[in-house]
Amino acid sequence: MSTSIVSNKPIRHVLGISGGKDSAALAIYMRDKVPEMEYFFTDTGAELPEVYDYLDKLEAYLAKPITRLMTNGDFDHLLSKYNNFLPSPNTRWCTREMKIRPFEEWVGIDQVITYVAIRADEDRDGYRSTKANIQPKFPFKVDGIVRSDIERILINAGVGYPKYYEWRSRSGCYFCFFQRKNEWISLAERHPDLFERAKKYEKLNTLTGEQYTWTQGETLEQLVARASDIKAQANSRKTVTKRMPWQEQLANLADEEDNESCLICTL
Repeated sequence: MSTSIVSNKPIRHVLGISGGKDSAALAIYMRDKVPEMEYFFTDTGAELPEVYDYLDKLEAYLAKPITRLMTNGDFDHLLSKYNNFLPSPNTRWCTREMKIRPFEEWVGIDQVITYVAIRADEDRDGYRSTKANIQPKFPFKVDGIVRSDIERILINAGVGYPKYYEWRSRSGCYFCFFQRKNEWISLAERHPDLFERAKKYEKLNTLTGEQYTWTQGETLEQLVARASDIKAQANSRKTVTKRMPWQEQLANLADEEDNESCLICTL
């Protein structure tokens, strides 16, 4: 008969920071409520520079280190493991290998309470581990914290929004396949080196004609060639909210798209 291994260590309290607004606000919100809190960030090694800058700001406010967790092997190594099939909405091996696995290995067999940054005005659960030793808590849901409260928490702490909200609606890898087309264009303009690296991952099967691309139906080279049209379409969608600051517009957009994000990022 098999027996489960249970840690005798005290219960750990952990809070995952994605580099986005809600998890940052939760870290600030919980700082004085749970002094023994451990903060962590699952680092894919392919994050935006703005994310790393934001983590530094948060560490300064929290007066505690944010532990960086990384998988064994970088994205290139994992890509070869998956036969060079790029991750996609249907095959999200990147989330499993580069976000969930490092977290669960870091936790091990310890009894853990993980604090999840899902607000009271959201109808979703986010990442829930299948491991019995990892139990989620949702402070924002319990305390009735909604979207407008997030802005107040971040501004009052002097942390503000991540800078990538000026052009992108989510944190995550620079090559994230959930980016909108206009966000790919912005990546090309703001971080041309990262855009070129993303392009190099795309492949064409000369035998079948099948393309392995980050965006459905076209390569990044084809996408950037019609940048002016993509920008025009994006601008037309912004007419309703044109009086909002750019950061707030994209933060609102991130709310609309949270169900598509990597679930571990809502830890």
